[in-house]
Amino acid sequence: MSPLFSRKRQESSASTGVVRVDSRTKNLVKRLHPGEIAVISHLDLDWVAAESLVEKRPAAVLNAQQSTSGRYPNQGPKLLLDAGIPLIDDLGTDVMSLKEGQIVEIRGNQVFRGDKLVAEGVRQTQETNAANMEAAKASLGVQIEAFTANTMEYLRRERDLLLDSVGVPDLKTKLAGRQVLMVVRGYNYKEDLQTLRPYIREYRPILIGVDGGADALLENGYKPDMIVGDMDSVSDAALKSGAEIVVHAYTNGKAPGLARVQELGVDYVVFPTTGTSEDITMLLADEKGADLIVALGTHATLVEFLDKGRAGMSSTFLTRLKVGGKLVDAKGVSKLYRPRITNSQVGVMMIAGLAALVAALGATAAGQTFLGIVAANLDAWWQSLRTIVG
Repeated sequence: MSPLFSRKRQESSASTGVVRVDSRTKNLVKRLHPGEIAVISHLDLDWVAAESLVEKRPAAVLNAQQSTSGRYPNQGPKLLLDAGIPLIDDLGTDVMSLKEGQIVEIRGNQVFRGDKLVAEGVRQTQETNAANMEAAKASLGVQIEAFTANTMEYLRRERDLLLDSVGVPDLKTKLAGRQVLMVVRGYNYKEDLQTLRPYIREYRPILIGVDGGADALLENGYKPDMIVGDMDSVSDAALKSGAEIVVHAYTNGKAPGLARVQELGVDYVVFPTTGTSEDITMLLADEKGADLIVALGTHATLVEFLDKGRAGMSSTFLTRLKVGGKLVDAKGVSKLYRPRITNSQVGVMMIAGLAALVAALGATAAGQTFLGIVAANLDAWWQSLRTIVG
């Protein structure tokens, strides 16, 4: 490739914008605006984080780490590239030294502030990402072995909770005999929540938001009955909505979200366990006698478990084994569920049909004569009835 062609291609891929910098992607998206440049430090960019970035429509995403390390075939980079958002990887810690609000220019795989080169990385394309995915598939065996080891360790630590429900707190919300819809801001949660509107309207399940899932419910016009989580990604408005609050704590008693709910002055209970927030939601619903647990936005496949990027996801596997037949995925409900026709709906349909018939008859001479005869007979019947009653 000639130097002139290389320089022209680099210039054509140049972009300038204000940067938003945060090592935690879920915190950064709260401040990110369309057209700005997201600077993150996110090893193995997962689907949920990438989806939150795509919703903000940034000019580019700069990652201090590798968006795909090769441990497993994570789907986050592909989601960004499919949306047409430039992704530059492995820029190193220097890119994190950028200050919030500074203006930078991206030239190919390089990041400049003014004339100063800040960092240089790897610009991802559909071709490079496809190659990364193929290489990552070869490492799945190692990850499955690690996942299995973590699962056995979790079973050893949390045997009493899983087998005997030791440590499950008392709740004000009555779940016995009810269906429960637990909402997590996860895979395709927006689409699934829209699809389940008829189900929610008819069955009126107990609505539980797992951290930011509570805001997803509010955004769709629903009031959560309960909020479960470590309270790091749920809004104050959701916490003050009147829902029962269950604060997820570590087994040593520490609860990062406890200070926040105490400052807001809302009632709460604490649930200490090493599992994830969505796991303890399932355990609560199961222990308190829920008939059915509909999981929306949760992790269901092996790649999704690994995509979470935590050893703790082993608890999700065991929790699902314990909950068993009570648990169904929201996608399954949306495919199997069909709204029932209520009596009121049948009545409305009959009235509409009768009105259409009367209108059709009134449009013809014969129909008008027929309606006149019917009206005369009804009037005679009414007069006879009044005479009898009078």
